Amino acid sequence: MTFSPLLRSWLVTIALGVISSNAICADQDWQQFKNAYIQNGRVIDSGQDGMSHTEGQGVAMLLAVKNNDPQTFELVWNWTQHNLQVREDKLLAWSWSPTQGVMDTNNASDGDLFIAWALSQAYTRWQEPRYLFYALQISQSIREKLIRKTNFGTVILPGAFGFEKPEGLKLNLSYWVFPAITELAVLDPAPEWNELQLTGLRLLEQAQYGKWKLPPDWLMYKDGISTPTDGNRFGYDAVRIPLYLIWGNQAGNSNMKPFQSFWSSFQGQEFLPAWVDLKTGDIGTYNASLGFHSIAALTLSYPQIDLAQLPNFDPTEGYYSSMLYLFTKSAVEDLKK
Repeated sequence: MTFSPLLRSWLVTIALGVISSNAICADQDWQQFKNAYIQNGRVIDSGQDGMSHTEGQGVAMLLAVKNNDPQTFELVWNWTQHNLQVREDKLLAWSWSPTQGVMDTNNASDGDLFIAWALSQAYTRWQEPRYLFYALQISQSIREKLIRKTNFGTVILPGAFGFEKPEGLKLNLSYWVFPAITELAVLDPAPEWNELQLTGLRLLEQAQYGKWKLPPDWLMYKDGISTPTDGNRFGYDAVRIPLYLIWGNQAGNSNMKPFQSFWSSFQGQEFLPAWVDLKTGDIGTYNASLGFHSIAALTLSYPQIDLAQLPNFDPTEGYYSSMLYLFTKSAVEDLKK
């Protein structure tokens, strides 16, 4: 079902008004995130030497839209545009260091998707024409520079350079940000977006490894066959896959089953492994972060969608954990509209 922007805004207001009283409201969470990680429009990843990257900037922009915070949105976008949009195309350099500036002019496709998605949503919410123009520019650059057609279907490269290798295409299934792809298909109508969605779902059907039939963080694809690479783990990246499936309305009993099977093995315990080796079956011996726990809680509750299933927010666990938590909460709020 499609709602007009005005009706969507009204439904968001209603949804936020009925959140359970034992959950921290979105405004409080957002304020804590801003206080902990945003300085003058720059999102600081304290776990990586205070660097900034397009993933973090895009996340902050999306959360600013969700929380109706146009001032913070503008601040973060201005910093992002002036410091990271330095390539000849409209993609963004993925990393920036407080001591070196831009560290690598290659892009990160998930960060570009986040930023284009956020700009599109900002235009819908605040009717600022500049945001629509910038969103279209980035969306078109993603299609032109990052999309590849294979004999298996249409895929997205994780970056413009370094992922097309003699042994195949190196792909990251967590870069299929399904809600962003759905948004850009409306913003920038082109057949590649729907093709990309379908291929992502097909790859997830194929990329099932180990005891729990989980997808890896990274895989190598060639001639219709994908294999795990770079550590053979389901972990830091792939944890986002079920979140994006649910948020993008692409989840079903079949593609949710591997994640539910894995995480249900630890249900009722405080411990949740941060990773599992898909070849040996070894699991991480340290507890996963709050962000991982929040995605696991949402996944295990699927097809029910309920904020009460999520733990309370704790920004002290780090930028990435906080992002995963707030993204999970945003997904629940969107789906409850």
